[in-house]
Amino acid sequence: MIKWQKTLLKLGALATVLTLAGCSTAKSNGSAQGNNPGKTIKIGVNMELSGSAAGYGQQQKQGIQLAVNKINQAGGIKVGQSKKKIQLVIRDNKTSNTTAASVAAQLVNNDKVVAVVGPAATNAGTASIPNMTKAEVPSVSPSATDPGYTLQKNGTVQKYIFRACFQNNYQGSSAATFMTKNLKAKNVAILTDNSSDYGTGLTKAFKQSYTGKIVSSQTFQEGDKDFNAILTALKHKRIDAIYAPGYYSELGLIIKQARQAGINVPIVGSDGMADAKLTKIAGKANTSNIYYTTPFSTKAGETNAQAASFLKAYRAKYHTTAPTFSALAYDSVYMIKSAIESEHSANSVKITTGLAHLKNFKGVTGTITMNQHHNPEKSMVIEKLTNGRVSQAYTIK
Repeated sequence: MIKWQKTLLKLGALATVLTLAGCSTAKSNGSAQGNNPGKTIKIGVNMELSGSAAGYGQQQKQGIQLAVNKINQAGGIKVGQSKKKIQLVIRDNKTSNTTAASVAAQLVNNDKVVAVVGPAATNAGTASIPNMTKAEVPSVSPSATDPGYTLQKNGTVQKYIFRACFQNNYQGSSAATFMTKNLKAKNVAILTDNSSDYGTGLTKAFKQSYTGKIVSSQTFQEGDKDFNAILTALKHKRIDAIYAPGYYSELGLIIKQARQAGINVPIVGSDGMADAKLTKIAGKANTSNIYYTTPFSTKAGETNAQAASFLKAYRAKYHTTAPTFSALAYDSVYMIKSAIESEHSANSVKITTGLAHLKNFKGVTGTITMNQHHNPEKSMVIEKLTNGRVSQAYTIK
């Protein structure tokens, strides 16, 4: 009886060990699996299609759809020895951080996408990171510019998070270099949108790089309409130029009211101004001697075959000139395509590896190499507006 009990105990212990080993093996195998494609390659879109950032989100959606249509018309993406077409799963995060996180969960867990394009804004993208990381699915944001977006708090890289755009600090420092070397501006005023990390981050980077004198530094809020008090104060100061990082909705009014007040010095801004609505708000007559940093120029088609093809296709489909945010989103899709083809796999973990190793990728916004912090290395462009139209483009390397 005692022997029999001992035998049972041994068998029970062995079964427990095998069960635990089986669980451990299953967990280990699953931990690096991520999502796999089916008959199609599902790519999710977590985008601001309504709410305050909808203008940017809708432009990015157009760029994404244009890229997917072109790829699918050519038969799809080559995976191994065959081609698979892309199936887009588009969801609106409503310019809400909470909704963006929820959308990320739906895309990776329910829709089983293998990669995501978006969100457009840094804060919405940051809110999505935990769900993307848990599911081991990469995301490429066309326009999340905060320097810390792709990094964890301890400074290590977020494995599954990438971007197609520049960081704020690169934009700010490039603007400072341009204003010093090209505009010869020795005395400048700064007008900052301090209602977001975007405006404050750009201003911080500019101040760190600018070698001239900052004679005035003022702030404004998203949604402000009347800037006359600030501009009247600037009118009586000796300034060679104004640095005003922010979005077209406020910058259009600042430009209009500055010109009406007789302030005709160059106004230099950031990629948030790279929208035709800027001129509509400011008025063509007021929109001269205006500059902004941007990853894409409508002049790019003169020297970049990919850009020329994109600009032509965009105009044919949407009957307007392609904006910067559409170009960035277009490149985001092709970056994912390149990652799939280089890894010969549409598994989400493999795509992540491919994106991290992206090198000399020929995009419409330039030749891109992904650095160790998942930031694209490429040249900065500064566009000049004359009577509301792009009259010149400068490359800052």
